[in-house]
Amino acid sequence: MLIGALLIATWVILLVRYPLRALPISLGAVLGLGLVAGWVLWQEQRERSLLAQLELRLSHAPEHCPASQPLHVVLRNQSPQPLQNLQWEIAAYAPGAQVNLVEVRHDSPRYEGPGDLQPGAQWEACMPLPSLRPGYRASTLRFSAERLQGRFAD
Repeated sequence: MLIGALLIATWVILLVRYPLRALPISLGAVLGLGLVAGWVLWQEQRERSLLAQLELRLSHAPEHCPASQPLHVVLRNQSPQPLQNLQWEIAAYAPGAQVNLVEVRHDSPRYEGPGDLQPGAQWEACMPLPSLRPGYRASTLRFSAERLQGRFAD
């Protein structure tokens, strides 16, 4: 923080003292920063668009999955790019409610998708349930994936 303040103070002093030399350099630096910021925003928008094309379904399926991992996960990549990795958090909602019933703890399971999922491909897995608030049964709740973070191949 101190170095940043010193750089800005030095830049202001140079701009005041030598405006004919410092102004073109400053404009070039601002243009370069603008290009970098535009590229980062474009990449984030592209990633959001590709993540929106993923279909991720979660369901409590003890008849289909082992007792220790009763959450059935189905992921379909409907984007045009291969999915390299995916992480998400799980939320659980009672019918008609909007309150997330998952208890967030430090020992909560981490939810990650496959390492490589080609366009149009599907991946299925059984995963452990998150910790739920007391008094709720998993079989009565609706599960959804939130805060998706993924990386796609270029």
